[in-house]
Amino acid sequence: MMGNSIKGLSIQSFMRRVGRIMLIILSDLIALILVTVGVLLAWSPGKPKPFLNEKGKVLSSSISEKIHININGVKQGMFIKSRNKENPVLLFIHGGPGMPEYFLTQSYPVRLEDYFTVCYWEQRGAGLSYSSDLPPETLTVEQLISDTLEVTNYLRKRFNREKIYLMAHSWGSFIGIQAAARAPEMYSAYVGMAQVSRTLESEKLAYKYMMEQYRTAGDKRMVQKLEKFPIAKIGFVPNSYRSLRDEAMHKLGIGTTHTMTSVISGIFLPSWKCPEYTLREKINLWRGKWSPCSTNLWNQMITTDLTAKVPKLDIPVYFFHGIYDYTCNYALAKDYFEKLSAPSKGFYTFDHSAHSPLFEEPEKIQHILQKDVLAGMSNIADTK
Repeated sequence: MMGNSIKGLSIQSFMRRVGRIMLIILSDLIALILVTVGVLLAWSPGKPKPFLNEKGKVLSSSISEKIHININGVKQGMFIKSRNKENPVLLFIHGGPGMPEYFLTQSYPVRLEDYFTVCYWEQRGAGLSYSSDLPPETLTVEQLISDTLEVTNYLRKRFNREKIYLMAHSWGSFIGIQAAARAPEMYSAYVGMAQVSRTLESEKLAYKYMMEQYRTAGDKRMVQKLEKFPIAKIGFVPNSYRSLRDEAMHKLGIGTTHTMTSVISGIFLPSWKCPEYTLREKINLWRGKWSPCSTNLWNQMITTDLTAKVPKLDIPVYFFHGIYDYTCNYALAKDYFEKLSAPSKGFYTFDHSAHSPLFEEPEKIQHILQKDVLAGMSNIADTK
């Protein structure tokens, strides 16, 4: 009897000790969650930063706002920024699909606002424009082209401009160049950065390059992962391959930027630090990115040969492309440019960039915009 009592007390003592340990762990976990939420809230006031003069006063000619307007029946958000709202108007169409880029301007100051009144529109279903109530059937390439034209008309009317400039990046260039082809009368010029051309062929070339590089480096682990997705043989890009693709590209410096080795440190964390979004808007940014609708848009782009769909533009055309870009293959973009018919055009190679010259070599971008794009020239474009 005594032994059983002692044994019972020992078990009870052990369980109490386990309970105390679990309580401590739970308390620490709750404290960590509260601290994390507190930090995120502190980082997320959600107000756009104004432009200030040397005395710390708001520039009277400037504009810095975050607004939502009705575009084709759906509430959509955008940032409009300029040090002087009398400057020419530029609509920036972000990549993705479903991934706005405005938050990256905090890590990579691009200074477009010095030369333009810039609208960073966040597309239907993305970022500021994300809504769980958005019917999936309304998120199509055709709808986004129509939205682009409607945003253009909003900007033309608001700032009293007959024409505006259009700059589109990656996925954005897929819908942007089609919008420019349909309504050239609304645009002064089209700037395609990391211009989409033949996406499936680009993916095959990227896969081949990555396999060669990782085999040469002796990275058997990455080679084995890639071998599960023989893109050239199967003739399409599985959705399950895309996260691996991003990881493999960034490790080789052929992804978002030439120096960005990780999506987590280069994109994910900066998105949570940008103070001009509320915490809810930051959550929605990633909900839009991971939405099945975004995957459907990407699949539509994969199956389209843009060189055949848009062989001609009736406005000046400028392509900005990083030499290390395998997300939208450099050689394919150059081939598209050479075949594209336009009244004037210029191709600009960025020797230190991968997929995002605007963020990687902003000074060169600014120089080209001032000397060529705004002047309607191509004097400093690449020589053939």
